[in-house]
Amino acid sequence: MTPAFAPLRSVNDFVVKFANVNGSGSASANELFAKAILRMGVPVSPRNIFPSNIQGLPTWYEVRVCERGWLGRRGGTDLMVAMNPQTWDEDVAGIEPGGYLFHDSSKPLPRAKFRDDITAIGVPLTEICNATYDDPRQRQLFKNIMYVGALSALLDMDAATIETLIGEQYRSKPKLLRPNVEALHLGRDWVRDHLPHPIGLQVRRADAVGDRIFVEGNAAAALGCVYGGATVCAWYPITPSSSLAEAFQAYCRKYRVDEHGNARYAVIQAEDEIASIGMVIGAGWNGARAFTATAGPGISLMNEFIGLAYFAEIPVTIIDVQRGGPSTGMPTRTQQSDVLACAYASHGDTKHVLLFPEDPHECFDFAARALDLADRLQTPVFVMSDLDIGMNQRLCAPLHWDDARRYDRGKVMTAEALEAGTEFARYRDVDGDGIPYRTWPGTHPDKGAYFTRGTSRDPSARYSERGADYVYNMRRLLQKFETAKSLVPQPLATPAARGQSAVPARHGVLFYGSTSPAMAEAIEQLQADGMALDMLRIRAFPFPDAVRDFILAHETVFVVEQNRDGQLRTLLVNEFDLDPARLLPVLHYDGTPITARFIAGAIAAHVRPEAQKEKVAERFLLPPEEEPAPAQAGAARGAG
Repeated sequence: MTPAFAPLRSVNDFVVKFANVNGSGSASANELFAKAILRMGVPVSPRNIFPSNIQGLPTWYEVRVCERGWLGRRGGTDLMVAMNPQTWDEDVAGIEPGGYLFHDSSKPLPRAKFRDDITAIGVPLTEICNATYDDPRQRQLFKNIMYVGALSALLDMDAATIETLIGEQYRSKPKLLRPNVEALHLGRDWVRDHLPHPIGLQVRRADAVGDRIFVEGNAAAALGCVYGGATVCAWYPITPSSSLAEAFQAYCRKYRVDEHGNARYAVIQAEDEIASIGMVIGAGWNGARAFTATAGPGISLMNEFIGLAYFAEIPVTIIDVQRGGPSTGMPTRTQQSDVLACAYASHGDTKHVLLFPEDPHECFDFAARALDLADRLQTPVFVMSDLDIGMNQRLCAPLHWDDARRYDRGKVMTAEALEAGTEFARYRDVDGDGIPYRTWPGTHPDKGAYFTRGTSRDPSARYSERGADYVYNMRRLLQKFETAKSLVPQPLATPAARGQSAVPARHGVLFYGSTSPAMAEAIEQLQADGMALDMLRIRAFPFPDAVRDFILAHETVFVVEQNRDGQLRTLLVNEFDLDPARLLPVLHYDGTPITARFIAGAIAAHVRPEAQKEKVAERFLLPPEEEPAPAQAGAARGAG
């Protein structure tokens, strides 16, 4: 029977979403599905949306398939794999008109549970499993592999590719290889025998992946710390950063041992975040390259020690894998929620260097650069990752390290210089850049020693409460922060496509971090609809002057970020003393990664004249949960 609607048809460009129960063993099956498409040469961008409990609550796994290479969330679902009765209504509601609903048809469902504008595809997974397996756990685990097999037939995927991946997964457990392959073909064969296939969504072999690698941001950052020379990591477990410290330890076991097998590193799981940052500060003071990995609640606890490192000028690298707050907030959801907390961490007048990586490649690069910057500037440096980057596998450029690169240890006074009579005053600015010279413990038997204190002192590190000494020190710290502007990663500009016109675009867009993939796609959509916008990706704080120049060159500038209060926008207004009306916030903070549709819809609603807003709404097809709410100056606020 021909449906009364037009089913979606697309090759290598669609979104599949899996709805599962946490603890059901579905994660490895869903990852197998994504990797199989990747092996067929088609870029994928998977995202795991999971609850903060061990098992029983809903979990989702979304796979963006896009031969063009868009890696941000698009918004909407073309094929829903509904394996969780708890979330059925919500999952069905999120399917695009003309989309597909894959479900377990072992038990009949009332017609009211379906939609008239989508195609329902039922496969009796539980029934097949019960007839094939006796063990309850086997039934659950193999049902996951069975639906991968069924999907492979529906999407016309290569079964041999999936078999190869299963072989790699169970290389060390050969007894499990054959049962998993058999479960794969149980699902695949049932579809081939009972259902029309393939459906309108199909995967065809392509050559669109190139030399890119598939890696999690936390693993890449951990490897960056290894290559960047870190030998000490002190941490306390916290989602979503724990896997970073665990990966660092695994890499160190492989790369940080001498020829006798002795460890040349220290990884310490401290009793809490306060102890962990204290250990890292002690290691940094002693000359080791040290870091900690944490999330927002950890930053809150570390504040007093962060202030000590800032004022005593001790190198510290802090990798903040951000999540939702305040308090416990949403520990397994993503946000850019710690920008202000880290920029001004601790009491008193403090300013800290922040680096904003956009993907695992920059997590690797910025982790190593942070260690250099911390030494060069003698100060805490934050790498501002987040859950979306840190805990999801992402396609990115290959990680690269130049073997000729030498670590920047900054201004360290040597024993030879001290012996030659070079004057040493720990907190004196002798070069005009705000950065003093330091010595490492034991540098010289009777020269170059000083007392490290968190209280006010004079340039020679002697205790002092004289106002002039305090002001000198605080102004020098500001000069050091000014020096940092030329050392941090510089912003990257993307001018609007103007054809033959040289007229600057009236509107600009600022963004940073994990917003980047969705941002690029959103701007292409907007420009295809006739809207010219210049883009600037901010990669670090302090902001180089190019950021201010970009803002002043445009009539209005949208600041796209994933938090409620527009934290980067606040930082821009505060640091550049700008009129806040110049900067329009586009804010997404429901805990899911921002989508291209949300960004494009929010900007279009402001840029387009009233007469064209209806056309814009049609153009971007915003689902109700992604429709940006109106806000001050016409920008978007609210959940996405």
